[in-house]
Amino acid sequence: RDCLIIEDKYQFKAQRPFAPCGEIAGEIVQIGENITQFSIGDKVYGELTYGGLCQFIVSDCDKIEKIPDGISYENAIAMLINYGTSLFALKQKARIKKGEKLLVLGASGGVGIAALQLGKALGANTYGAVSSMDKAKIALENGADEVFIYPKEIETEEAKIKLKQDFKNMAGNGGFDVIYDAIGGNYSEAALRAIAWNGRFLVIGFPSGIPKIPLNLLLVKGCEICGVFFTEFKEREPNEYDENVKQLVELLSNGSIKPLISQRYRLEDGAKAIMAIKNR
Repeated sequence: RDCLIIEDKYQFKAQRPFAPCGEIAGEIVQIGENITQFSIGDKVYGELTYGGLCQFIVSDCDKIEKIPDGISYENAIAMLINYGTSLFALKQKARIKKGEKLLVLGASGGVGIAALQLGKALGANTYGAVSSMDKAKIALENGADEVFIYPKEIETEEAKIKLKQDFKNMAGNGGFDVIYDAIGGNYSEAALRAIAWNGRFLVIGFPSGIPKIPLNLLLVKGCEICGVFFTEFKEREPNEYDENVKQLVELLSNGSIKPLISQRYRLEDGAKAIMAIKNR
């Protein structure tokens, strides 16, 4: 998301100048008048959409929450955004059930790993789709029962046809009940063709481009396409959001989910961190 906002490819355009990064965690050093729910010294985390790559940040109280005891800054913020997005997608949007088949596109990324771990915790049979052997290893280590390696470029008609068949072969009889698409581009339609009757296709992001989906597929497959906008979920359904956070804290505490912190950067190297994400 940070990369899309910088490139003006997100749902809105950030007014310049701005600091990127929406996920924040730190210690409160000052509070405004009449603030009772927080105190100086509290460790908090939250989401600001952007503005996070700064030494000091001013935030409204409703944008931050106290970090539960025993949880690190890194795990707290990974839980809130990546796992928060994925739980909302799988629980509220897909209504995933134990024993269903879950396919995760981009299964080695932040939200992809979260989707695999949560899918496993919720009792699903998990399938990961990635673009390399190294990423396949990550997916298998984070909850994927099976992994499929797709080509990094899908341009020719022959490649598109082969990809469709590869997804169908992976799905087996009946197809995938839930498809979690964090990739977009030409991968989306190919995966959708392997969806089960009454399947749910979750739209998460488009690092490979915004796909064009033939709507006749929805009719033939009897499936749903569900948009997953986590920020709006938090604003519009605060009670369900709070219940999800409680569930995530429990899953994190008992080891059912474990964020993968692949690298750490100093604040002055924030641009390198963003480029690492962009280059996957």
